[in-house]
Amino acid sequence: MQLSVVVPTLNGREELSRCLDTLAAHVPDAETIVVNGPSADGTTGMVRERDDVDVLVEIADRTINAARNAGIDRATGDAVALLDRSFSVESGWMDAVTDALDDGTVVTGPTHRKLAAGMTTESLEERTIAGRDVTYFNPGNVAFSTEVLDELDGFDEYLNVGGSRDMAHRLAESGHDVTWNSSMCVRSEFEADGGIRQKDWSWKYRSLAYRLVKNYGTRPTVARRVVAHAGRDAVDSLKDVFRGEAAPSQWLGTGQRVLRGTGIGAKDGAKARRHDTAPRRNPNGRSARRDRAVEVYDYRD
Repeated sequence: MQLSVVVPTLNGREELSRCLDTLAAHVPDAETIVVNGPSADGTTGMVRERDDVDVLVEIADRTINAARNAGIDRATGDAVALLDRSFSVESGWMDAVTDALDDGTVVTGPTHRKLAAGMTTESLEERTIAGRDVTYFNPGNVAFSTEVLDELDGFDEYLNVGGSRDMAHRLAESGHDVTWNSSMCVRSEFEADGGIRQKDWSWKYRSLAYRLVKNYGTRPTVARRVVAHAGRDAVDSLKDVFRGEAAPSQWLGTGQRVLRGTGIGAKDGAKARRHDTAPRRNPNGRSARRDRAVEVYDYRD
């Protein structure tokens, strides 16, 4: 099996360099494709000076799904792995990918992350939605057969966030199982600091409503899941108000952003469902555009 490894990056030169070092050490025969877009930290020069990167794709779009699709478009392997630039593959990673894809079409594995108190790792995550069993995958450590990526037309570029969750729903609808292999392990070399990121509430719920309506239609199950998510977030945010960590006006403003994002996502999801039927459900996929790349440096013979 010939494997192509796609590594999207944006302003992460040091992390990317270490990621590429481990790929060269543990997966030397893989076709390595870096999708850079658009970094301002010297990433382009660093990559071009290396002799272990086969293709460098420069894109202007900052979204992760556009980067994923741009890399997939230029992959020539029988299988394509997506690797987060901050992850380093461990020994045995390639064997785990090969073994799983010999009998399956999608494989994912855990990430070991550094914490102040030690090390943490993920486990398999599954949900049943509208009678459909959905297995989510680690978006920074996953490999697909090229047939599956062609069948589902890659990732949905409408989504700024949640593209991997959307892909998991579409894989379930098309009958493709996601294999979990604990030996397909990557590690994060950069310690998580436990910092709090500001959430984009509008896009969180826009994405959630879009992918649920697109994949399941406007059924009661979809409404219940959106309301359940919103209820949990509302309670958590209200606790911040009571603790004095947020103002009541901020809580109300968040609620407005949630409602607005949900409405836009549901409307756009219904439109997408009409325009692309099962199992692909991807009117904004790879085939929708061919202008992602601004520059391509192809070092393959």
